[in-house]
Amino acid sequence: MQAPEPSPPAASPALFDFEVTPPSVGAPDTIAEALAEFARQRVAVTASSHPGRLSLLLAAESAGALIAVELATAGVPWDAAEHDRILSEALGPRPAGVFEKPIKLAEAGERVREALGDTTAAIDSPPKLLRALRAAGVEVSSTSQWELAEHDHPVIAPLLTYKKLARLLSANGWSWIDEWVHDGRYRPVYVPGGVVTGRWASSGGGALQLPRLLRPALRADPGWKLVTADVSQLEPRVLAAMSGDRAMAAAGRGKDLYSGIVESGSIASRADAKLAMLGAMYGATSGESGRLVPTLRRVFPAAMRLVDQAADTGERGGTVTTWLGRSSPTAEVEWQAMQAAASLPDATRRDEEAARRAARDRGRFTRNFIVQGTAAEWALAWLAEIRRRLAAFDPVEPAHTAYQSGPVFAGLPHLAFFLHDEIIVHTPAVHADAVAAAVTESAYAAARLLFGDGAVDFLLDLQISDRAVKA
Repeated sequence: MQAPEPSPPAASPALFDFEVTPPSVGAPDTIAEALAEFARQRVAVTASSHPGRLSLLLAAESAGALIAVELATAGVPWDAAEHDRILSEALGPRPAGVFEKPIKLAEAGERVREALGDTTAAIDSPPKLLRALRAAGVEVSSTSQWELAEHDHPVIAPLLTYKKLARLLSANGWSWIDEWVHDGRYRPVYVPGGVVTGRWASSGGGALQLPRLLRPALRADPGWKLVTADVSQLEPRVLAAMSGDRAMAAAGRGKDLYSGIVESGSIASRADAKLAMLGAMYGATSGESGRLVPTLRRVFPAAMRLVDQAADTGERGGTVTTWLGRSSPTAEVEWQAMQAAASLPDATRRDEEAARRAARDRGRFTRNFIVQGTAAEWALAWLAEIRRRLAAFDPVEPAHTAYQSGPVFAGLPHLAFFLHDEIIVHTPAVHADAVAAAVTESAYAAARLLFGDGAVDFLLDLQISDRAVKA
């Protein structure tokens, strides 16, 4: 089921059509530099081992960069009043003073101090909080919620509540509304390819870390709808497609992939199936996840062989590539020096253990790199296809007078939000059903574009609503 080499996209209509000619006399140097860089790029692609795939990656990244600008231009329809209501319910009314704590956050802090037996404990300072916890008999090395949750002490529950409320206030509180929401739109700043695997990042507004609590603040304009879609088990499905693993493809065909694994009789519960799959993609070797991974090697040999080989390459200091050709970073100089030192005749046992640990860590990174990176490529193809199909819709006139996304999108369905494997389209209500169909069809088109035969289903959890209430 190995997918064929994707055809170079040059034969299709280009994202930007222009005639590449030598710059005229007096043209800005930047034009000449851009054309020269473009020429170098084409030479590099042509000389690569998979020019079709690399060309497709470049086209996908170009489309993604354009979509990121359009997302910021359109903005996310945002109900600031609902956001304020959510904050007031969780934290208490907005304080009058900038440095004053909301009442529910302050009360949670008092409960923490009471449990610590220290009414003056500075719980907003991690070093001082750590000292106060140890003085109260809670032996922790950090104040992370994961480590705190492992301890049984009266301070733990109120402290976790306090940390959750403090995070909400600092990351998405009233100051966030003042800074990022204007005229009914939230406009974050996306950074396409900001993560080494090709995933997007954000340089402002925190679009990739919006808490579920705030989802009701995403609301459609009157007469419009939100079409929300996220992919069910994107990375395992990508792994099945990359590896050509027919058994894994069959497990997810037309249904939840984890449930399909259970139905195969190989693993007892959906929770165990999910745990095992995450362990396979992230390199778990211990605990319950590590115990279940060998079962996957037996049931899905092609998929497991692909990630195991990627891990082995990483452990030996090599690089791996995604489906379309994005390469993992080379091993750092410090890593190489550690491995070299461990191979010397006078190496200590400590040197050898440190080198093995570093090698395993790098293997876990490369194991997941190929899957997460290819999933990011599929998502870009999905976005680009959605954008192409939305452009064919007719605008609804008259556009709602309160609509604030500008003349480019007036009356037209358009992408409004993207988060790794989830999109939201803001659309006139009359087009909602057709837009939902276009989003679904785009998922299958992206799969065929990258993997060829469409043997793996990329299922969507899709809804049409006034507010984006799902996680």
